[in-house]
Amino acid sequence: MNINSLDAIALSQKIKNKQITATKLIEGFINNIEQQNPILNCFTTILKNQAIEQANNLDDKIRKGEDTGILSGVPFAVKNLFDIEGVTTLAGSKINQENAPATQDATAIKKLKTVGAILVGALNMDEYAYGFVTENSHYGATPNPHDLSRISGGSSGGSAAAIAANLIPFSLGSDTNGSIRVPAALCGVFGLKPTYGRLSRAGTVLFSNSLDHIGGLTRSVRDMAAIFDVLQGEDKHDPVCTSLTPQLCFDKLNEGIDQLTIAIAGDYFQIGAETEALEAVETIAKLLKIEKIITIPEAHRARAAAYIITACEGSNFHLKNLRSRPQDFDPATRDRFLAGAFIPNTWYIQAQRFRRWYRDQIKEIFQKVDVIIAPTTPCVATRIGQEKMTINGEEILIRPNLGKFTQPLSFIGLPVLSFPILRPNKLPLGVQLIAAPYQELKILQVAAFLEEKLRKL
Repeated sequence: MNINSLDAIALSQKIKNKQITATKLIEGFINNIEQQNPILNCFTTILKNQAIEQANNLDDKIRKGEDTGILSGVPFAVKNLFDIEGVTTLAGSKINQENAPATQDATAIKKLKTVGAILVGALNMDEYAYGFVTENSHYGATPNPHDLSRISGGSSGGSAAAIAANLIPFSLGSDTNGSIRVPAALCGVFGLKPTYGRLSRAGTVLFSNSLDHIGGLTRSVRDMAAIFDVLQGEDKHDPVCTSLTPQLCFDKLNEGIDQLTIAIAGDYFQIGAETEALEAVETIAKLLKIEKIITIPEAHRARAAAYIITACEGSNFHLKNLRSRPQDFDPATRDRFLAGAFIPNTWYIQAQRFRRWYRDQIKEIFQKVDVIIAPTTPCVATRIGQEKMTINGEEILIRPNLGKFTQPLSFIGLPVLSFPILRPNKLPLGVQLIAAPYQELKILQVAAFLEEKLRKL
């Protein structure tokens, strides 16, 4: 087996068992990145010297018999809106090139380094995380490794594509309205958007403060659980980060799901999708032996309210530059920010009122079910540069509609994992596993069960 295709836990075990040194592993991954990145355009920064130095230090610790952590020697990369010490944080923008380099790593990077993970670079994204396609006018598009003529999704497109292309075993991204889950689905990897406030965002460039999350993208469920465990914990540098005791998941993945009530999201989540996206949900439903269908009320209004809040909060953050240097924005990002700047305050207030009502309705649903499944995207990856698609005879814009099934869930901060559906000779899809706030363990257990079932098929 190609070592580059192993998951993070397997790589760490090889290093701890001295089957390979961290230095040799990192050098191999970076060589592969340097060879493939001109085609795949996943990385905007490659930290070759720093990564090899970290690997050398880790090898010294291993030789001395020290415990180096659950992710010892494993390479990872982050969406380029995470601060990396000594590197300018781009957030996909041209304007940020003028900023000074970050003076310290983002909290999430610091935590991963404490368990032995080695940062190898920063990854491409939609400008300021406003998009679902990663077709960046400043840094280029990141194509889908399954078909280079198609998008990787966004805004964490580089984060998903780098895993799908075996450039790294895991990455970090951010999710406002679906920016982890959409590219995870289109590239065929796992993507977790935890509960709002569960993981610290300190040291990241925010897009919409009341909607932004960070999370992991991986090629296995056990990797996702391990990373989630490491990233949890209160952080006073992020005012929304929870003080709740971390819910550790890695050692509980295989406890079973017999006691869980699982349902399929109907109505809104079964309308306006290609047949194969709905078939992906049916595949998961059959594996879980579920027939119960529930309705998430007013999901279409939740999506509309999410648009309003996103546009208002995002445009407010960038007002100064929108006024003084609009020509330096990606045109697609600029136009949406400008539209957001003209939204009446009363709309924003009403959207927040609806948000409170909607949260209460969903809370009642989760008193009856533990996990809900739904499509991640309405379709497979579309072609780079394509602006419209036709679904069920209706022509719709691609950019705003790739997140139609993710937005109503992140709107109230629910934990959601996009489970990859990999199909021979076909493009990947994803199915969302959704739970009540702070119930990440339930969706990870369901994902572990499904992963094992699919492995045996």
